Amino acid sequence: MQDLHHSSPKTSPPSSTNTAPRLALTAGEASGDFLGALLLNAAQQSYPALQTYGIGGAKMQAAGFEAWWPYEELAVFGYVDALRNYRRIMGIRKQLAQKLLQPAHRPDLFIGIDAPDFNLGLETQLKAQGVKTAHFVSPSIWAWRPERIEKIRAAADHVLCLFPFEPEIYEKAGIAATFVGHPFAAHIPMQADRAAARRALNLPQEGTIVALLPGSRQSEIMHLAPDFFAAAKLMLREQPELHFVCPCVPAQFPLVIDLAARAGLDDKLTLIEGHSHEVLAACDSAIVASGTATLEAALFKRPLVIAYRLNWLNWQLIRRKRLQPWVGLPNILCQDFVVPELLQDALTPRALADAALMQLQSPIMQARIVERFTDLHHSLLQPSAQRIQGVLQGLLSA
Repeated sequence: MQDLHHSSPKTSPPSSTNTAPRLALTAGEASGDFLGALLLNAAQQSYPALQTYGIGGAKMQAAGFEAWWPYEELAVFGYVDALRNYRRIMGIRKQLAQKLLQPAHRPDLFIGIDAPDFNLGLETQLKAQGVKTAHFVSPSIWAWRPERIEKIRAAADHVLCLFPFEPEIYEKAGIAATFVGHPFAAHIPMQADRAAARRALNLPQEGTIVALLPGSRQSEIMHLAPDFFAAAKLMLREQPELHFVCPCVPAQFPLVIDLAARAGLDDKLTLIEGHSHEVLAACDSAIVASGTATLEAALFKRPLVIAYRLNWLNWQLIRRKRLQPWVGLPNILCQDFVVPELLQDALTPRALADAALMQLQSPIMQARIVERFTDLHHSLLQPSAQRIQGVLQGLLSA
């Protein structure tokens, strides 16, 4: 793409009126695509003629979003993977910034959805040129890398927070922030219909089903899926009646099919393209890669084992900057090891199988997990659409 002239914020006219504003967004993974779609649907209630574009996925496009790049272009796994793809990703960010600063595409508001390593720099650049900016999903400054709050101050006019304790952190730093609730908490029912979900997915109505969610990025799946499948084989030795189900993002479906075939689980494993929420509703327990999916499993009140493995360098860098003893979102939010975390060398097929079987074989443990996760669900349940609308109206009318 050719170099484009950067418009001066002092001389450029507004790109639209508030009755039909332009909203630019970038999402960097499947969870961001989901959150972006919810945000767009909320925004369209206030601005039916809203124009939206940037980086996103199928869910955002279904809400009328024009995706200049698919979110898969930004999906990386840790520092090393980010370094390998640095030039390509920075090239996308440069092209996107140039395009957004053209008069024809200059937005009334830019919102970066999560992906802080990509979005904060872009927001900073746009904000310096007079574009209003917001960041949706606070970076985990309360878990690690607290120094990033200074980058957030330079990048975002407003932060939309998913967790109730986050706005106070920003208020102390002089950054406008609003707790909008977690959209998953409103989207996921307090009590999911397991039988209906199994019927919808053509899964066995009887028996115990374990969900395997090894992540949405190719590198995550390569790191984790073989161990998840190997753990499933070990579990079958003790409970042959078990059935396993693995939802896959469409872009990674062929890879997961290949890895599953090598594992030899045959008719004991059902692979499903998409439909991760339906899978979590249908299952009795889950083994889940650390990330947003662990919170989704918690909101479905399912016992789960949290697992993650990075390459050695990534792990050393992250371990030194951790501020809390937990890694999984459900445990962080509950401030307790409600469910087990198996990280790095502790992540073995045997350990995964043992942890999952212990939950399945203990009704007392299951009841305790359901109680804790029900309390967590209530704490995150807010009128998210109305709160998002209020933030957007304030930013667009200022």
